[in-house]
Amino acid sequence: MADGNQTEVYVYEQVVILLSCVLSFLGSLVIICTYATWRDLRTTPRKLLVFLSVADLLSALSYFYGVLKVFNSNTKDCIAQGAISTFANTSSFFWTVAIAIYLYIFIVKSSQRLADSLVLYFHLISWGVPLSITVAALALQKIGYDASEVSVGWCWVSIQEEDHVLWMLLTGKIWEFLAYVTLPVLYILIKRHIHKAHEALSEYRPILATSPTSQSLSTMADRKLTLIPIIFIALRMWSTIRFLLMLANSPARQNPVLVTLHGIGNTFQGAANCVMFVLCTRPVRSRLVALLCCRGRETQSSSDALSQHTVHTNTDRANSPRAWEKEGEEED
Repeated sequence: MADGNQTEVYVYEQVVILLSCVLSFLGSLVIICTYATWRDLRTTPRKLLVFLSVADLLSALSYFYGVLKVFNSNTKDCIAQGAISTFANTSSFFWTVAIAIYLYIFIVKSSQRLADSLVLYFHLISWGVPLSITVAALALQKIGYDASEVSVGWCWVSIQEEDHVLWMLLTGKIWEFLAYVTLPVLYILIKRHIHKAHEALSEYRPILATSPTSQSLSTMADRKLTLIPIIFIALRMWSTIRFLLMLANSPARQNPVLVTLHGIGNTFQGAANCVMFVLCTRPVRSRLVALLCCRGRETQSSSDALSQHTVHTNTDRANSPRAWEKEGEEED
């Protein structure tokens, strides 16, 4: 399975993870395009989601290249790919937490002004901190080939560095651990506030409590708030497990199933966000379906019109004297 401290990456693992990268790239692109297309959907939370999608898109591209290449040495493109994925992956952690903080202040503290005032700080932290860490790691030559011990073919922190564990923490793992704690706490607080508000409102307006539409929207919002931290942890936990197994020097870190789950978890975030915030969000989903159907009908109409035009043109040409004369010349 593995030779020494190097984890072998099988072809089927590459195929599965490359597919995950493609889905994440497309999912992130859909989120960005829907935000750019419909102005009335440009709320601040969705704007923050777009910034998260930019990080996920960049992450998917860098991981795709790394998995496709399966590096085995500290080449220049290995270091470049490792730097891009380090920056994008860390930035994704920060933006995920930033969205949770924004929603907490907006919903629980009922202060949109305060929440909006934090957006600038979100940019400074979510782009600035990952960039600073990545530049420092590059300057100190810490990024490079890691023998797929805590990756799946791509490059990250060089496994040959004596302080590689410290730099793995600084360039990703410590922020991942903080996200594990922060996200569930914030979303639990948000859910509790929504439930209390809904119960208080239902006491004064019983008709709202029994309204199917109200219950449906409440259930959908409650489900989405529950799924956000669960999906994040479900995707990222495999990377954390392999990291802990590496610290324990356990050969289980090289298990093919665990390696595959690690690869999918690190690369599927953009696709998961698309499912939650586009496909499972009725206003966005309805508009997207309508847009695709409309374009499909327009394409079909254009195709039919072109076909009819071609038939009429060919018929006219066939009946014209010049056409017959040309055919006669070719027969001669």
